[in-house]
Amino acid sequence: MRVEIIAREVAAMRDHGLDAIISCSPENFAYLTGFVVPSQPLIRHRHAMVIVTADGKTAIFGVDMEATTIKRREPDTPSRIWAEFTDSAMAVLASQLKELGLETARIGIEMDYLPAGDLARLTRELPAATFSGNEAILARLRQIKTANEVALLRRLSRIADQSITDALAAVKTGDSEMDIAAHMTRNIYTLGAEHFKLMIVATGERSQLPNVGPSERKLAVEDVCRVEIFSVISGYQAGVCRTAVVQRAPAHAENIWQNLVECKYLLMDMIKPGASCRAIYDAFIRKLSELNLPPISFVGHGIGLHLHEDPYIGKTPEIGKSGDAQLEAGMVLGVEPLCYQTGYGYGMQNKDMMLVTDTGCELLSDYANTDRLLVVR
Repeated sequence: MRVEIIAREVAAMRDHGLDAIISCSPENFAYLTGFVVPSQPLIRHRHAMVIVTADGKTAIFGVDMEATTIKRREPDTPSRIWAEFTDSAMAVLASQLKELGLETARIGIEMDYLPAGDLARLTRELPAATFSGNEAILARLRQIKTANEVALLRRLSRIADQSITDALAAVKTGDSEMDIAAHMTRNIYTLGAEHFKLMIVATGERSQLPNVGPSERKLAVEDVCRVEIFSVISGYQAGVCRTAVVQRAPAHAENIWQNLVECKYLLMDMIKPGASCRAIYDAFIRKLSELNLPPISFVGHGIGLHLHEDPYIGKTPEIGKSGDAQLEAGMVLGVEPLCYQTGYGYGMQNKDMMLVTDTGCELLSDYANTDRLLVVR
């Protein structure tokens, strides 16, 4: 178990009047243990949970298919294994909670992740316990990274950045988007990632499409290539996007790119502890207007165990909630000035990973020089 994060969670329980917190999602299981149970993100009913009590005790609840992985990774943590095809998972979990003295406890649980039917069954099994949502508590804890989390996200940022940049340097005119993807896939593993998420390879007119994978489309002279990937280790991910042109830039592309570079440095100057997320976003939107570029709904977001985490540098710091938030040292952000609809048949994007430091911000994705467009030969 990750001792520093367990301690943070215990302190949060005191603040919120809870006796225990149950982390049900793959992201929050990994937050506490440092690993993802492999099949849990793929098969939702294969529950893997971490139970933390207000006095700092920890326990794991997991499916029999993943018992060996759990016991190998957490040999010293008490665990209860339930049988996928013969047990009622919630009955076994309730039994475990009773053994931990939580039969009448106030328990925070991920109500947005645990299926409603399972929550109803668990409530029936423990009628004297009180369950409440813990999503906001866990989201808040995850905003401020530990030193080990920052080190991992710095490494992942370099892997994602280099995998894209080296792939674009390896392909040439006439190669396909699939060729870019093949080089990136090899690079991402060679550089040390466990796997990747959301590979985007969008060239020519397809560069206007926000989230598309590679196709058989061939690279032609003056194509714009927008390429993004999230490298992953231990559930953590860093997302980087780079834009390149094939041999030479099409009309207006150099000017639009320099405008986006201006936006990047504006954002870097403003990102610091105490800065208002809304004020940064408003300044960015004003800059887009000055440059005659269309507005977007956000330009940055927290990142770590999920592709998008709070806070957002956008219209609101949390989706669906009004208000504002201040940046704090230890936050890691994905910052992405972009323009999908330039009006010239192509889109452009520069996404970087940035750490909020005690005095400002640090660029974590610093392998490629993005002050100018990358070039595919």
